[in-house]
Amino acid sequence: MIIRTIASAVALTLFAAAPSQAQTPEEFYKGKTLDMIIPTSPGGDYDLRARLVSRHMSRFIPGNPAIVARNMPGGVGIQAANHMAKVAARDGTALHIIFQSMPGYQAMGGAQVDFDARKFGWLGNTTDSPNVINSWHTTGIKTVQDAMQKELVLGSAGGGSSTSYIYPAVLNALAGTKFKIVTGYPGGNDVNLAMEKGEVGGRGSNSWASWKSGHPHWLAEKKISILAQVGLARAPDLQDVPLIMELGKTEEDRAVLRFISADMGISRAFVTTPDVPANRLAALRKAFMDTMKDPQFLAEAERSKMDIKPTDGETAQKIAESMINTPAPIVARAKALIEAK
Repeated sequence: MIIRTIASAVALTLFAAAPSQAQTPEEFYKGKTLDMIIPTSPGGDYDLRARLVSRHMSRFIPGNPAIVARNMPGGVGIQAANHMAKVAARDGTALHIIFQSMPGYQAMGGAQVDFDARKFGWLGNTTDSPNVINSWHTTGIKTVQDAMQKELVLGSAGGGSSTSYIYPAVLNALAGTKFKIVTGYPGGNDVNLAMEKGEVGGRGSNSWASWKSGHPHWLAEKKISILAQVGLARAPDLQDVPLIMELGKTEEDRAVLRFISADMGISRAFVTTPDVPANRLAALRKAFMDTMKDPQFLAEAERSKMDIKPTDGETAQKIAESMINTPAPIVARAKALIEAK
């Protein structure tokens, strides 16, 4: 009797679960509202890019669910990534434009990391435009060589998990720059305002694409100078600006700088939570890439001067995994340099 009761209970449980498991993505998503989690305050490239994708991607997800953007700044991206790993539903209703530094920060054993970037469902990346370090025109510093001769105060949104801290800190150690890094700004827009006010003389990191779309007048008026770029190849329109990994003095130095630069392949990438059913993850990945090719989406991106050079979810996933699986000695040296006072 007890065995029959247990068997009946198991059968009922499986029967109840069966409709959910058997649902097509269209059946599941119809009438749903998806959250787009943004790890920054409003404004800036991450926020604008996530909202642009949200406005168009719902047309390509089966069932056409609504997508609502939600800003979740905190911990320089850690709070939002932890939310995706520990709080958000693992059913494909939560999307996230993830900070590019999260896989590297995880690899270095960063504090308060409750996520594993390898377990996220990577949907794709919108651009591989390099990040850049810049100076403000009033400082008189126009090249990275100038910054090796004279101190330059850079503003940073955060500490060890922020690229605006990581890049200049490592260059100080490996290339002999004299960057003084001021941390604690809430976001990139706050650092920009601090430059205008004269509180800092530059910014430790920003997307080159973001400068071109958000402040083209500063470039035209030569109010900012690009000192170095972060990526695995020089941008076509920054051929005279060195990559940070070119500034290393030894092969080991260059390996560390290459590790730090690798996340440019996922510089503006989108993920969903771990454990999303395979058919939904496939549908989201396809919807993302269909969005990247959509004329309406591309026209709005062009009007915003936002560069779009997409890569697919499988490629983005491999980049994140390769960063976290970097040989331990390289990771350990990068971590020591970043944490050095």
